[in-house]
Amino acid sequence: MRTLILSALTLALAAPAAAQAPLPTLDESPAERTARRAAMAPPVHQEDAVLQAAVASETRPAADRARDQYRRPFETLTFWGLTPGATVVEIQPGRAGWWTAILDPYLQQTGGRYVAVNNPAEGMTVEPGTADMVIVARAFHNWHRAERTAPFMKAFYDALKPGGVLAVEQHRAEEGSNPDQTAPLGYVSESYVIRAAQEAGFELDARSELNANPKDDRDHPYGVWTLPPVRNSAPRANNTTDRATPLTEAERAEFDAIGESDRMTLRFRRPAA
Repeated sequence: MRTLILSALTLALAAPAAAQAPLPTLDESPAERTARRAAMAPPVHQEDAVLQAAVASETRPAADRARDQYRRPFETLTFWGLTPGATVVEIQPGRAGWWTAILDPYLQQTGGRYVAVNNPAEGMTVEPGTADMVIVARAFHNWHRAERTAPFMKAFYDALKPGGVLAVEQHRAEEGSNPDQTAPLGYVSESYVIRAAQEAGFELDARSELNANPKDDRDHPYGVWTLPPVRNSAPRANNTTDRATPLTEAERAEFDAIGESDRMTLRFRRPAA
């Protein structure tokens, strides 16, 4: 049965072609950022019927599927280069497992393997040099505060095959911002993530604006968690960055209208040799 499924994927997903985009500089102006993003080649979305079915499946929670308009799972996984039969490690998927509900059934059907790792410091579960892809979604702001970015990136590098992909989705701070100030609000800059990956030995393979949101000005009373899907509407206990007063109904509607955060979408590779 597995052989039949794989042979039916006549247009199986391959790593999409993308032009190498210039890195953002710390002093990049808004006009320069706009020009850089406009020059970036869009990802090529090739057909993968099994992945399309996993994304569209009604076995996914309705709340998860409602977020597809913001997270674009098919396009994002295509950009990252997900392939049938891959070994994919997802870092800290959480109890809800938004990506898990797509990746696990997809990889089961195509003869691959899905692995969830909650604490990379305790091990990556896979043998060193055997993972095809490591996915990190919305976690760098937490790691920066705990000084875990560097050791975690090394763990990802060691787990991946030569040529393997580190896939990143992360709330994006303005370039030139101080991560000590932005990370408690849920954001870090694109150059922060790129430097951390390069210091671990990764090469930046491609970047995409698939998950960009120009409505997100990052000026929120309770950090990124003011926005959907968390929708914090009142100060949290012992959180010094939160505004002291709750949102009014009008403010709540205003933040809901923004949608989910502005996010970078990056693809790194462990060098093939």
